[in-house]
Amino acid sequence: MTKLALITGASRGLGYALALELAPEYHILAVARTVGGLEDLDDAIKAKGGDATLAPMDITNADAMAHLCRSVYDRWGGVSLWVHTAVHTAPLTPAWQLDQKDWAKSVNTNVTAMGHLIPYVAPLLGTEGRAVFLDDPRGGEKFYGHYGATKAAQMALVRSWQAETAATGPQVQILEPAAVATAHRARFFPGEDRNALTPIDAEAARLRAQIG
Repeated sequence: MTKLALITGASRGLGYALALELAPEYHILAVARTVGGLEDLDDAIKAKGGDATLAPMDITNADAMAHLCRSVYDRWGGVSLWVHTAVHTAPLTPAWQLDQKDWAKSVNTNVTAMGHLIPYVAPLLGTEGRAVFLDDPRGGEKFYGHYGATKAAQMALVRSWQAETAATGPQVQILEPAAVATAHRARFFPGEDRNALTPIDAEAARLRAQIG
């Protein structure tokens, strides 16, 4: 089986940086909605001697993801690694002022999508593959209602899967990134000195070293 890494949320931030770190050791299957970001990633991967397959699609579209996973099975037989970084980060707001559009998008992206992604990708990983998720524990913090609640629910599901597969595989790994200068973080801390944060390439290299 081709050593294939599926990266969901690959067009920007840590998803982009991790995809670049994993190439060319892995053929990168890059999933994201932003076509321009995926094309930039493809160019960067090729520049370091790697290869990528771009899949511009929305992870919340269960039918599209089912079709993608079936295509992966038909073409490659499975995946060696799944790194999930896709997330919706709604602006900070008091719980009683939750924006309903942002709430729905947070639930769909951060929670509901996991309800089909894990069942679809798990068979591709088999017992030898590895799934990697990035935790960001904000549940219960003030003003993080949209993000904190839905990210906590996502990680609860991931931890259930991790416990269920501990003895059988695939290996489910949870990493907690340092603070890096991403668009995700800028939505929460718009006035922050980004020069004081960990460079994203350095953080991607640190996380990559923890992935088997």
